[in-house]
Parts: sequence; C-alpha cells; structure tokens
Amino acid sequence: MIDIIAGAKGKGKTKILLQRVNEDIKKTHGTIVYLDKNSKHMYELHTQIRLIVVPEFDVIDTDMFLGFIAGILSQDHDLDKIYLDSFLTIAFVKDNLDEVISKLEKISAKFDVDFVISISLDKSELPERLQEFVSADL
Repeated sequence: MIDIIAGAKGKGKTKILLQRVNEDIKKTHGTIVYLDKNSKHMYELHTQIRLIVVPEFDVIDTDMFLGFIAGILSQDHDLDKIYLDSFLTIAFVKDNLDEVISKLEKISAKFDVDFVISISLDKSELPERLQEFVSADL
C-alpha cells in the first residue's frame, strides 16, 4: 500500500507523519522504519521506531535510493511499514515521481510492506494516477 501526505513546504506534513508513525507502532506486530533527510525529529519518534538518516549513507540518485530500500527490506523480514519524510529530497525525485511510486508499489506488493510518504507538492500537482493514494492534502 502507498499512502501519500501531500502539501506545500511548511504545511504540517511531518507533524502528521510523526503522529501516524507513533500511533502505528502501538498497533503493529512487526517493525517500522522512518527515513528522513536529518535526525531533527529523532526525539519525537517512539523508541521502537528505527530512524534512518538517508544522507548518512551517501545515497546520490533515485536508483540508489530504491536499492537502499531493498537493502532495508532484506535485513528485516518483520518490516511492516516504511515512513518516508521529505520524499522528493531523500529519493532524488525530479520529473520521475510516477515511475518511482510505481516501483514502490511493486516492492510493497512483493514484500507486503506499506509506504507512508510525505511529498512537498499539492495534490493537484501530482500525476492524476497518484492522487488516489493521497490520504491528507494540506
């Protein structure tokens, strides 16, 4: 499953993402990973949530980011959800958003893991196909 939280910068997407991840950890029997561009929100995450600061791993393009996701999945067979904050930045998405989300959909289906993604675009700026994944439009 793909769940998108959309909205312009500064609209409160991260706040919603943090609320959701901290609620989800109480309900899941698996593990949850939170990927971000920095460690700024480390102390706002429940202690059972693994924070990964993507730039610390020298990810430099979208293909490398998708490989990074595959590596995370290969190491944790109990992974239930992956939260992706600042998605456009950490995944190096430019004009290939639909393609990257399609690849995440395939990964989600194959490995039974959900992706919750914050994207700094208004819902109307997303490709039409992706608008159905938007659960919050700020």
